[in-house]
Amino acid sequence: MHPATDNRPALLLAMGPDTADRLLTDAHRQRLAALTRTDPHLVAHDLTAPDARTAAALAEAELLLTGWGATPLTTEVLDRAPRLRAVVHAAGSVKHHITDACWDRGLRVTTAAAANALPVAEYTLAAILFAGKQVLRSAQRYAEIRTDHAWLTESAAWGNHRRTIGIVGASRIGRRVIELLRPFDFEILLYDPYVTTPPPGVELTGLDDLCARSTVVSVHAPQLPSTYRMIGPAQLAAMPDGTTLINTARGSLIDETALLPHLLSGRLHATLDVTDPELPPPDSPLYALPNVLLTPHVAGSLGNELHRMTDQALEEVERYVRGEPFVEEVRASDLQRSA
Repeated sequence: MHPATDNRPALLLAMGPDTADRLLTDAHRQRLAALTRTDPHLVAHDLTAPDARTAAALAEAELLLTGWGATPLTTEVLDRAPRLRAVVHAAGSVKHHITDACWDRGLRVTTAAAANALPVAEYTLAAILFAGKQVLRSAQRYAEIRTDHAWLTESAAWGNHRRTIGIVGASRIGRRVIELLRPFDFEILLYDPYVTTPPPGVELTGLDDLCARSTVVSVHAPQLPSTYRMIGPAQLAAMPDGTTLINTARGSLIDETALLPHLLSGRLHATLDVTDPELPPPDSPLYALPNVLLTPHVAGSLGNELHRMTDQALEEVERYVRGEPFVEEVRASDLQRSA
């Protein structure tokens, strides 16, 4: 029971259809109801719709808890939310729904991108370790021959001892990958034009040099005009034979037209969780090439991993209620060089 004079901030859930059911458990909804004045079962799928219940909740809302599919917060939407002070995003990038109007209004914005970075980094770590052990190739060979084989002879050049791993982009995910790589016996190179002092034990270098020296190149840069096709013909040609290229960022960062001949010849290997276009056409060679592991954008949070993002978002809501600063606050300047 809360007192008649309830000073808790009003909160509205604003996200796409079915998103709330994936993000929020019953325990999350109960915590929201305890922290804020909210109907934890009212989810505003479209803040522009002429729905009286949503309009009334939006007019009262001091906080929005957003997720995938949230309505862009345009001037017109914000005019209907005169009490809005902050947007807590229970997912990664806020670029889809946070507009210039939000910054003009002085809204505070926070994201659960840090929570989403962990599963992507875990996927990347697995891909790096599997690349060194040639797991994809050996599994396919084993299925083909189905008999005893001189694996120790064939695997003489395999292994993860003192491999050189190139990390492209010191994003949240890139930095998390570096952290996960620390217990292993790797040499780590980093390319990021905004970094002047690399993490301990990491060598900062140029992109071309990184590609020429690495046996695995993992891409973690944001999608910006300056990063479009940043892994192009010159970078691909510089990669040593047998290099594995991993992309869990955005498909547009790699020139796939230039990459394809290297894959078709078997000179390079690839683990691609994202492509350009996002869904390759049905006749794309990427589906069947034995040296390509193609996954349908599953590196990020899915299943029960979504609840980690919700946990982080609710921690930010609790900080707001207590009058404390956000831990993962986003500022307009951040979006110029982040996803």
